[in-house]
Amino acid sequence: MTTGTERLHGLDAVRGYALMLGVVFHATMSFLPGPQVWVVEDNQASPALSALFFVAHIFRMTTFFLIAGFFAHMTFHRRGAKGFIVDRLKRIALPLVVFWPLVIAGIVIGIGYGVYVATGTFPTEAPPAPSAGPPPALAFPLTHLWFLYVLLILYAAVLLARSVVARLDAAGRLRRALDRVVAAVIASPVAPALLAAPAAALFYLQPGWLAFFGVPTPDQSLIPNAVAATQFGLAFGLGWLLHRQPSLLSGLQARWPLNLSIALVLSAALLARLGLTPVTAPEPPGLEKALQAAAYAVAIWTWTFAVIGLALRFLSDHSPVRRYIADSSYWIYVIHLPIVIVLQAWLSRHDWPALAKFGVVLGVGFAVMFASYELLVRHTVLGAWLNGRRVPWRAPKSTGLLETAR
Repeated sequence: MTTGTERLHGLDAVRGYALMLGVVFHATMSFLPGPQVWVVEDNQASPALSALFFVAHIFRMTTFFLIAGFFAHMTFHRRGAKGFIVDRLKRIALPLVVFWPLVIAGIVIGIGYGVYVATGTFPTEAPPAPSAGPPPALAFPLTHLWFLYVLLILYAAVLLARSVVARLDAAGRLRRALDRVVAAVIASPVAPALLAAPAAALFYLQPGWLAFFGVPTPDQSLIPNAVAATQFGLAFGLGWLLHRQPSLLSGLQARWPLNLSIALVLSAALLARLGLTPVTAPEPPGLEKALQAAAYAVAIWTWTFAVIGLALRFLSDHSPVRRYIADSSYWIYVIHLPIVIVLQAWLSRHDWPALAKFGVVLGVGFAVMFASYELLVRHTVLGAWLNGRRVPWRAPKSTGLLETAR
């Protein structure tokens, strides 16, 4: 991506790696110790992979939505309102509609194969419905494609908000004041604590909040839960406003050591308190829960700012490999879950070390996914649809503008 005439390769890298981290995150889930929390349960558990699961879940989606908001503002001002809406319908809404039934079918096949590996027979009935969840009228299995659905909600929200502000603030005073507030917050070393306040309060107020699982994933209802809507909406909105003042990114770059240090300390403290086995019982109200909520919420933002600052500091040069990963990440994230589930099921009864099986899941999975991207997407109309461009089979070397992120 670019701001002005300077390409910000670091933010391209953050977007791509945030989506790729989602593949790694889901690949850990069959190896978590304790009660089964995933559709596949391996016969080997790994505390190390449980720690990876925990830390990755803290920041990956907040980071993604912040970058998505940044890119969305850039696209809006490059294309205008009408062009922005058409682009988002084409590259976000249409993929959700087209790929959701295919992903659901793949997941069902993967789960069926997992049951066969575990029991020797294929299931003939659907699994029982969960005992708790959203009201039936709102329930919908968005799966990991929930991020597309939430993006559409956020696009609609910012367009509505911008329209209202433009009508009420024709002179731009409110927008300039808001820019000053954002600049003051981002410039402050306590920015993560300020931004953490809404999530910390909602964590504490949610009776069933599970600290080990952080922000509840909004994948089972057409109305996102309050914690996810607030946290991801705040991240998206901050990204949108940051693009109005891209020079503020230099502050995040300068403070990456501080943010990373705090993030590591808070993550270690939370794991020391919670343990490496996922805790599936909510903490009762009180000081302990308040401290966990505050620590987790601050960790979200310190990790997010540290990752962005690190990328801007060390990944700001052009890299064909990182560019390729950024281009392929959307496709890979959309298709990865059925592939990961099948590989996890295939390995689930082998007596190999958990880390070895995890490596095979990632190695084989990424090989299949990258091959599918190269053969089916990058040089075809699918590439033009999902990435905004179709790369010729023999493309000249280029550092042109990368189409905006999902």
